Amino acid sequence: MSEVPPEQPREHRAAAELLADAVARARAGAGGLVLLRGATGTGRTTVLEAAVASAAAHGMRVLRVRCAPGDSATPFAAVRQLLCRLTGLEQPEAARRGSERETGALLRKALRGYADESPVLFAVDDVHLADAPFYRWLVETARHADLQAMPVLLVVTERSQYDIDPPAPGFSHTLPPALVRTHTLAPLTADAAAELVRAAFPQAPAAWVNDSVRAGAGSPLLLRALLGDLGGATRPPAVPETSAALYPGAYQAAVAWWLDSAGPGTTKVAQALAALDEGWDRDSGATGRTGEHLGTLLAELAGADPARVTGWLTATTGLGLLRTDPAGRPRYAHPLLRDAVLTGVPVARRRAARRAAAQAMLHSGAPTETVARQLLLSDSGHAPWAASVLNDAAALALRGGRTDDAVAYLRRSLDEPLPDERRQRLLTELGSLEAAERGSSEGIPRLTEALGLPGTPQDRVRAAMALGTALAGRGRPRAAVEVLRATAAQLTGHPDLAAPLHSASALLSDQDQTVRREVYRRLTATAEHTPELIGPATRALLVRHAATAGLTSAAEAMQRVRTLLAVPADPLTEPFLVGTAAAIAQWADELDEAQRLVERGLAGQHPGLLHPMHQALLNTRADIAAARGEYGRLPAEPPLLPHTGPSNEHAHTLLALVESGRTAEARRLADGFDLHEAPDSWELNRFLYARGIQRAADGDPAGALHDFLECGRRQSARDVHSPVVTPWRTAAAECSLALGNPRQALELAADELRLARQWGTPRVVGHALRTLGTVTGGRRGLELAEEAVRLLRDAPAATEPELVAALLAQGRQLIAAGERSRARERLREVAERAERLGALRLRTLAEQALREGGARRPTLARTGSGSLTASELRIAQLAADGRTNTEIADLLHLARRTVETHLTSAYKKLGIRRRGELREALSGHVSSHWQ
Repeated sequence: MSEVPPEQPREHRAAAELLADAVARARAGAGGLVLLRGATGTGRTTVLEAAVASAAAHGMRVLRVRCAPGDSATPFAAVRQLLCRLTGLEQPEAARRGSERETGALLRKALRGYADESPVLFAVDDVHLADAPFYRWLVETARHADLQAMPVLLVVTERSQYDIDPPAPGFSHTLPPALVRTHTLAPLTADAAAELVRAAFPQAPAAWVNDSVRAGAGSPLLLRALLGDLGGATRPPAVPETSAALYPGAYQAAVAWWLDSAGPGTTKVAQALAALDEGWDRDSGATGRTGEHLGTLLAELAGADPARVTGWLTATTGLGLLRTDPAGRPRYAHPLLRDAVLTGVPVARRRAARRAAAQAMLHSGAPTETVARQLLLSDSGHAPWAASVLNDAAALALRGGRTDDAVAYLRRSLDEPLPDERRQRLLTELGSLEAAERGSSEGIPRLTEALGLPGTPQDRVRAAMALGTALAGRGRPRAAVEVLRATAAQLTGHPDLAAPLHSASALLSDQDQTVRREVYRRLTATAEHTPELIGPATRALLVRHAATAGLTSAAEAMQRVRTLLAVPADPLTEPFLVGTAAAIAQWADELDEAQRLVERGLAGQHPGLLHPMHQALLNTRADIAAARGEYGRLPAEPPLLPHTGPSNEHAHTLLALVESGRTAEARRLADGFDLHEAPDSWELNRFLYARGIQRAADGDPAGALHDFLECGRRQSARDVHSPVVTPWRTAAAECSLALGNPRQALELAADELRLARQWGTPRVVGHALRTLGTVTGGRRGLELAEEAVRLLRDAPAATEPELVAALLAQGRQLIAAGERSRARERLREVAERAERLGALRLRTLAEQALREGGARRPTLARTGSGSLTASELRIAQLAADGRTNTEIADLLHLARRTVETHLTSAYKKLGIRRRGELREALSGHVSSHWQ
């Protein structure tokens, strides 16, 4: 077991030197008085014991008494046994019956007698606890001129600490300053405490030493007790946060001694602060509960004087028992100290105190979340304000992106008495947040309960949509649709509210091909026979269905949804209308309008409610980025692989990894799912297409063809035929050609061109023309490729990835046709455009074709602003405009690491080292070119 070292801490050395000097003077015949003052635990008794041992070692007679709390009722109680020893009598008459004056005279006479024989050290420990007669005798003796002339050193220790109950005047209050030498012991500094810890545990790591120092809180008493409790192990155990984890419990006993010494008033305040402190553990924001404000609150809780409480906070912080946290609050130096203060306080009393504190904070204007933190640790009551505070705190937490905090507030709010309608809304929000957590199983039961409670029709619709979204997200789309249909049937008196439920059914049915056909069959029939029951959002979904089925053109679809958008929609219907319009606009190459609609739709989403359109909007945003070839939107790391199968995000990430040349990462992501076990959904189809692209790029056309054909089979089973969803036919055609089956390739490519012309946008038509040209070959194939290029050159800039691919196909066919000069011109353009786009795969294919066409290597290295990819250029321009990396990440919806990676690459290409050089560097333009 490690022993606490006997060496004195540095804070005691000045006192030891003072006593050593006084002892030397007493031995030389000059008596005097030394008063040692200090707070509980600062080591008054330790210093006194060292002085007593030193005096005895130098031949002085030592007379020592220690006053105790029970002495006050008995005159001279502290020295009664000492008086017996001095007089040689078991019970001297003077001690038994004499007056205070007679007893004092007898004691003084005995003291002179001893002083005549040898120098005397008369030590009185804890004089503040002495009985009144003895206390007066000590003061009178200190004043007596004889003390100065005798070799008697009177050493008195006194507790001097700022407590809630004002103390009596100190021992030296009526003594002339010249008669007393006073020293006040300071708390341990962090360095001094660390020395003591290292002396007990020489091999302890620095972090453990610092933790022990904090738990010691500047008090030698607490620190030595802690080290004693921890000293039974060969290696230092972790410093616990609860007293129950310590044995034999010296630390807890030391804290109890400190509180007992401070009195009941201070104990109440200390315990009230400890209760508040627990509620601040997860509250890092500024609270305004410092200084007089906190003092007033604690005074109210403990029934104390606010001014005294404020002073106590200041004094106790100065001693090291409290520390000011970043929010400006005085808090206990270590959770272990806080727990020890609360030991013995019943849980019910603690929780009641926290509720009272929360109410007092509320009335004094404390921040909402600070009040809510206290309510988290309190019992429920019957006041309506508590639930309101918790709900408001949850809303604030959601706005700050702290979902876990919001869930905690809402769960606690359920413990408060609530009317059914309010409980229904609360359960809907809480269930939504819980269902959104990965692996959580609590959300669906809460949402089911919410749907069963009385509520307004609008709230019941919200609960049904949240429950349906949760069920579909767990792979149960049929159950989701049934919940929505049942709710709609119960709202017969509110036909306007049935519309958003129909829209939600259509959207969630996408997760299952059978359910999807059933839902759209019903909706189509309703639209034909009772069109008044179909709202604008459901009509927009029917337009989307027609678009995916290849039954309408982009121009017609956009005209219809714009007409629907022009009519004001109610809040429950608008998200479906806006989100569906955004998806159609994205397919129609109206990417700027689609982006505006997505942002509008997301802005209107309640952050605490599950909604079928929320994920759909995020998917459309990802589709827009993919259409623009914004490979810089790749996450810093590929998304996690869930147990529910691949998502649209996984599909887009896989495609972007392929195009960016990150083949190893693409392979890992593609192989990360067992698609035989994945639930049927449109997202699975999208991932099959993406995996086919990855396999084809990896040199596995057979595996890729299998994926493309399976994707097509699944989409056709959903009545999804248009290439606006996934152009699987052209991808399968290229694989068929590579595998030596040109007939199948031609059939697939021609079929897709027919469907693409039905939709009529440059992106899908150009894609189909380019592929049909490749599989056709010859002069006709070159004509088709050139038609694709012309179409895409005149199209919006959003078609850039398709234009690059079409130029590559044209260049290859020009080489095959012997037109090498024109081919090199096209392929050089491909290389430059692909470089700016960040499409490494296309650039590599273009360079390979250039070499095949007889071109030489680039004459210039890829440097300068012209060498930046589109993503690098966009990020560099924002940085040059003074935006921080965090601001850029938020603006572009990227991970901060992705921004940093692109900036690092941009610096290297631009030949600069500092952000301040960006603006000038971007004004130049140097790019590579082939000859």
